[in-house]
Amino acid sequence: MRFRLALSLGSLLVATAAGAAHAGSADDLSVDAYGTVAADGTVTVSGTYRCLDDSAGPVFVSSTLVQEDRSAGIGGTRAVCDGQVRDWSNTAVVKEPGYRPGAARVKATLMQLTPSGPLGVPMPGFLAAQDSDVILG
Repeated sequence: MRFRLALSLGSLLVATAAGAAHAGSADDLSVDAYGTVAADGTVTVSGTYRCLDDSAGPVFVSSTLVQEDRSAGIGGTRAVCDGQVRDWSNTAVVKEPGYRPGAARVKATLMQLTPSGPLGVPMPGFLAAQDSDVILG
Protein backbone atom coordinates (compact mmCIF):
# COMPACT_ATOMS: atom_id res chain seq x y z
CA MET A 1 0.00 0.00 0.00
CA ARG A 2 2.79 2.45 0.90
CA PHE A 3 4.58 1.70 -2.38
CA ARG A 4 1.40 2.37 -4.36
CA LEU A 5 0.77 5.60 -2.41
CA ALA A 6 4.35 6.78 -2.95
CA LEU A 7 4.10 5.90 -6.65
CA SER A 8 0.80 7.77 -6.93
CA LEU A 9 2.18 10.85 -5.16
CA GLY A 10 5.32 10.73 -7.33
CA SER A 11 3.20 10.49 -10.48
CA LEU A 12 1.06 13.38 -9.29
CA LEU A 13 4.15 15.55 -8.66
CA VAL A 14 5.59 14.75 -12.10
CA ALA A 15 2.25 15.41 -13.79
CA THR A 16 1.85 18.71 -11.91
CA ALA A 17 5.36 19.84 -12.82
CA ALA A 18 4.84 18.88 -16.46
CA GLY A 19 1.51 20.72 -16.53
CA ALA A 20 3.04 23.82 -14.96
CA ALA A 21 5.92 23.76 -17.46
CA HIS A 22 3.48 23.38 -20.35
CA ALA A 23 1.23 26.18 -19.04
CA GLY A 24 4.19 28.55 -18.66
CA SER A 25 5.45 27.80 -22.14
CA ALA A 26 2.22 29.15 -23.67
CA ASP A 27 3.23 32.76 -22.97
CA ASP A 28 6.18 33.83 -25.08
CA LEU A 29 7.91 37.02 -26.18
CA SER A 30 10.65 37.87 -28.67
CA VAL A 31 12.44 41.04 -29.79
CA ASP A 32 13.46 41.69 -33.41
CA ALA A 33 17.18 42.11 -34.02
CA TYR A 34 16.68 45.52 -35.67
CA GLY A 35 14.91 48.72 -34.63
CA THR A 36 14.76 52.21 -36.08
CA VAL A 37 15.73 55.67 -34.92
CA ALA A 38 14.69 58.67 -37.02
CA ALA A 39 16.28 62.12 -37.20
CA ASP A 40 13.40 63.58 -35.12
CA GLY A 41 14.10 61.13 -32.24
CA THR A 42 11.32 58.65 -33.06
CA VAL A 43 12.39 55.17 -31.97
CA THR A 44 10.59 51.95 -32.93
CA VAL A 45 11.27 48.47 -31.58
CA SER A 46 9.29 45.33 -32.35
CA GLY A 47 8.99 41.58 -32.04
CA THR A 48 6.41 38.85 -31.51
CA TYR A 49 4.40 37.56 -28.55
CA ARG A 50 1.96 34.82 -27.67
CA CYS A 51 -0.38 34.66 -24.69
CA LEU A 52 -3.40 32.50 -23.96
CA ASP A 53 -5.52 34.11 -21.29
CA ASP A 54 -6.38 37.73 -20.54
CA SER A 55 -9.53 36.96 -18.54
CA ALA A 56 -7.85 38.06 -15.27
CA GLY A 57 -6.96 41.49 -16.70
CA PRO A 58 -5.46 43.27 -19.71
CA VAL A 59 -2.06 42.16 -21.03
CA PHE A 60 0.53 44.55 -22.47
CA VAL A 61 3.89 44.34 -24.21
CA SER A 62 6.15 47.00 -22.74
CA SER A 63 9.69 47.79 -23.82
CA THR A 64 12.68 49.74 -22.60
CA LEU A 65 15.54 50.74 -24.88
CA VAL A 66 19.05 50.99 -23.42
CA GLN A 67 22.03 52.47 -25.24
CA GLU A 68 25.19 53.31 -23.31
CA ASP A 69 23.96 55.34 -20.29
CA ARG A 70 20.54 56.16 -21.82
CA SER A 71 17.38 54.24 -20.95
CA ALA A 72 13.79 55.06 -21.88
CA GLY A 73 10.46 53.31 -22.03
CA ILE A 74 9.37 52.86 -25.62
CA GLY A 75 5.59 52.68 -25.65
CA GLY A 76 3.31 49.80 -24.78
CA THR A 77 1.06 47.60 -26.88
CA ARG A 78 -2.17 45.96 -25.72
CA ALA A 79 -1.88 42.23 -26.34
CA VAL A 80 -4.53 39.96 -27.82
CA CYS A 81 -4.37 36.70 -25.87
CA ASP A 82 -5.75 34.04 -28.19
CA GLY A 83 -2.81 31.63 -28.38
CA GLN A 84 -1.67 32.98 -31.76
CA VAL A 85 1.80 34.37 -32.38
CA ARG A 86 1.29 38.08 -33.00
CA ASP A 87 3.52 41.02 -33.90
CA TRP A 88 4.09 43.91 -31.53
CA SER A 89 5.66 47.29 -32.25
CA ASN A 90 6.30 50.12 -29.79
CA THR A 91 7.20 53.68 -30.79
CA ALA A 92 8.18 56.78 -28.82
CA VAL A 93 9.85 60.11 -29.49
CA VAL A 94 13.00 60.34 -27.36
CA LYS A 95 14.86 63.63 -27.70
CA GLU A 96 17.03 64.09 -24.60
CA PRO A 97 19.12 62.15 -24.39
CA GLY A 98 18.59 60.98 -27.94
CA TYR A 99 19.42 57.61 -29.39
CA ARG A 100 21.71 57.08 -32.36
CA PRO A 101 22.03 54.33 -34.98
CA GLY A 102 24.08 51.37 -33.76
CA ALA A 103 24.10 48.78 -31.00
CA ALA A 104 21.48 48.94 -28.24
CA ARG A 105 19.52 46.63 -25.93
CA VAL A 106 15.76 46.11 -25.64
CA LYS A 107 14.17 44.83 -22.44
CA ALA A 108 10.64 43.71 -23.30
CA THR A 109 7.99 42.38 -20.93
CA LEU A 110 4.64 40.66 -21.43
CA MET A 111 2.71 41.89 -18.39
CA GLN A 112 -0.83 41.37 -17.12
CA LEU A 113 -2.61 43.85 -14.87
CA THR A 114 -4.84 42.07 -12.36
CA PRO A 115 -7.02 43.60 -9.63
CA SER A 116 -5.59 42.86 -6.21
CA GLY A 117 -6.58 43.52 -2.64
CA PRO A 118 -9.82 44.90 -1.25
CA LEU A 119 -9.69 48.08 -3.35
CA GLY A 120 -9.01 46.24 -6.63
CA VAL A 121 -5.83 48.20 -7.37
CA PRO A 122 -4.23 46.74 -10.53
CA MET A 123 -0.98 44.88 -9.90
CA PRO A 124 1.43 43.70 -12.62
CA GLY A 125 1.99 40.02 -13.20
CA PHE A 126 4.87 39.14 -15.49
CA LEU A 127 4.09 36.45 -18.07
CA ALA A 128 7.30 36.57 -20.13
CA ALA A 129 10.39 38.74 -20.55
CA GLN A 130 13.13 39.12 -23.13
CA ASP A 131 16.40 41.06 -22.92
CA SER A 132 17.95 41.29 -26.41
CA ASP A 133 20.70 43.04 -28.30
CA VAL A 134 19.41 45.07 -31.23
CA ILE A 135 20.83 47.27 -33.97
CA LEU A 136 19.16 50.64 -34.48
CA GLY A 137 19.20 51.82 -38.06
